[in-house]
Amino acid sequence: MDRKDFLKKSGCGMLCFAAPPLLAQSAAMQPAVAAQERKRFKIDIEIYEAREDSWCHKKGDTFAYPADMAKLCPWLLSRMHDFIRLLQNDVTLSWKYEGTPYEKVLNESGITTEFVRCPDPTGDLVAKIIRTEV
Repeated sequence: MDRKDFLKKSGCGMLCFAAPPLLAQSAAMQPAVAAQERKRFKIDIEIYEAREDSWCHKKGDTFAYPADMAKLCPWLLSRMHDFIRLLQNDVTLSWKYEGTPYEKVLNESGITTEFVRCPDPTGDLVAKIIRTEV
C-alpha cells in the first residue's frame, strides 16, 4: 500500500485525534448555565395508623427526619427511605388515593404528604411523611 492510499483510508482515524481539541474549544465558548437554587425541605413523620397493642409505635407519634431516625423501627424506616429521598429531591408522586383515608396533599402551601405502610405483617402501621418547603 502506498502512502496516498494509506492516508485516504486512515483519514477517519486521524479525525478522532483532531476532534477533541476542537470540541473542547466550542464547549468553552458557550455561555455557562446558571445553577438553580435547590429547594430545601423539612421532613416530618407522623404515625397515622397503628394497632393499640403495637410494640414499636403508637398512633400520633411524630418524628423529625433525620434527627429522630434512631427512634424509628428499622422495618418502617427501610420502607420509607425511597419515599423520603424522592420527597427531599422535590419529586411528587402523582397518585392521590382519592376517596380513601390516605388522600394525599400535593404541594398545598408548600406541604406535600405521602403514606407508607410498615412491612411488619403484625404491625398494621401506616406512617404519614410530611414534606414542608423551608
